[in-house]
Amino acid sequence: MREYSTTRKTAETDISLSLNIDGSGLSEIDTGCGFLDHMLTLFAKHSRFDLTVKCKGDTNVDYHHTTEDIGIVLGTAVSECIGDSKGINRYGHIILPMDESLILCAVDMGGRAYLNYDLHIPAQKVGDFDTELVEEFMCSFARCAKMNLHVKQLDGTNSHHIIEGTFKALARALKTAVTIDEKFKDEIPSTKGTI
Repeated sequence: MREYSTTRKTAETDISLSLNIDGSGLSEIDTGCGFLDHMLTLFAKHSRFDLTVKCKGDTNVDYHHTTEDIGIVLGTAVSECIGDSKGINRYGHIILPMDESLILCAVDMGGRAYLNYDLHIPAQKVGDFDTELVEEFMCSFARCAKMNLHVKQLDGTNSHHIIEGTFKALARALKTAVTIDEKFKDEIPSTKGTI
C-alpha cells in the first residue's frame, strides 16, 4: 500500500492528514469549510484515494490559510506516496463534463512543479468560500506534489459546476498518473533514470 500520514501546525492552521493512493475512495473530511469538505470528498471518491483530513484553521479571518495549507499537505502526501515513481504511468489527462461546464485537466508527475490555471469563475463566492482560493489550492498542491498541472475551462457558466468539475478532473487525471503499470513496475518512467 502506498500511504502517508502527516501533521502540519502553524500559527494559522493545525492539520492532520492521511492518504492511501491505493484505496477505494473512502474519506473523512473536516476542514471547517463546508464547500472545501465537499470538494475534497469528491476528490477522494473520483481518485479512489482514501483520504482523511482534519483542519483547525483561522476561519474567523477567512478560508485562505486553510485552503492553501491543505493543498501543501495533500500535495506533499501524494509525492511521498509515489516515492521514486517506479512503475507509475506518470501522465494522466481528462476532459470532464459537469453539466454545462467542461474542464480539461492534464498532469505530469515528473518531479517539476508547474501550474497552468485557466479557469474563469464568474462568482466571487460559492457559499462562504472565495472562489479565488481554487487557484491557491491548485498552486500549493502542484508545487508540493512536484507535478505539472494544467487545468483549463473549456465551457461553463455556473461557478459551483466549474469548481466541482475541476476537482473531479484533477482526481481522475491524477489517479491515472499514479497508477502502477504492471508491465513496467520496476522502471522509472523517464529516460533520465530518475524523476
